[in-house]
Amino acid sequence: MVKVGYTLMCEQAGPKQLVDYAVRAEAAGFDQLVISDHYYPWLESQGHSPYAWSVLGAVAHATSRAELMSFVTCPIRRYHPAVVAQKASTVGVLSDGRFTLGLGAGENLNEHVVGGWPHVQQRHEMFEEALQIIRPLLDGETLTFSGNHYDVPDAHVWDRPAQPVPMAVAASGRQSVTLAAEYANGLVSTEPDPHIIEMYDEAGGAGQPRYGQVAICYGPDEAECRKIVHDQFRWFGMGWKVNADLPGPESFAAATQFVREEDVAEGISCGPDVDRHVEAFRKFVEAGFTHVALVQVGGDTQPMFLDWAQEQLLPRLREL
Repeated sequence: MVKVGYTLMCEQAGPKQLVDYAVRAEAAGFDQLVISDHYYPWLESQGHSPYAWSVLGAVAHATSRAELMSFVTCPIRRYHPAVVAQKASTVGVLSDGRFTLGLGAGENLNEHVVGGWPHVQQRHEMFEEALQIIRPLLDGETLTFSGNHYDVPDAHVWDRPAQPVPMAVAASGRQSVTLAAEYANGLVSTEPDPHIIEMYDEAGGAGQPRYGQVAICYGPDEAECRKIVHDQFRWFGMGWKVNADLPGPESFAAATQFVREEDVAEGISCGPDVDRHVEAFRKFVEAGFTHVALVQVGGDTQPMFLDWAQEQLLPRLREL
């Protein structure tokens, strides 16, 4: 059975709200809680971006059953990879082993706050070095590392859960899929693309978890849902080659100024029809994902969504 996740979307809610939603989602029956790790929202209308790792610590303490995951953290600029290993292990301890470290190569939107955004080839090199640092530290090794981008003279993570924190790597092509298979314990993708799963299996990832994510907007009024999605999520369809390089919310606003409401609604299911939302989820199941996290677009709609999900959506998803 595919595990159903709920996304704590830092870009659309404050820190106390996120912890409250996490508790509600676990009580509603969600299997997993994943959290975005941003410095900025995508668009100013989303209005939030608290520090994900502080929220994760609070969520780990406030919940007891649901799996937790960063979805995803970039370990190449804003965070040094040795520090990522330390904080991931700390959340692993606080959550009694429920945490998975999701990692990706990041976006300019969040990483430029500490300096210039590297060229894509350099980012890939930095990301692989970061994985080479994080994996042994999570495993309890004392590490000395000297690479082209990072130096770790001497590092050891002292507080770790009984089992090392597992890693999952975000992938969209053969190069990143190969990294996921070589260094991590799972794959992350936001596209229901069975070819990505096939490449991952061929690269050595067969039998490992595959984490997906699907955005929806539930509400009693489909027209209102479409407005919310257009207002807050119209950047979603531009693709990661664009999203990775734009520097701020104003850039995303400019880049999406001609995106129409109907364009966004084509890619994100909107309204009260449970069948439509189930079909959006089903695409990931059929592609071969083992975990799929829902994003409910619209910060103010989360309590309503969680009540509806418990009563109507989750029972349907359990049948897939």
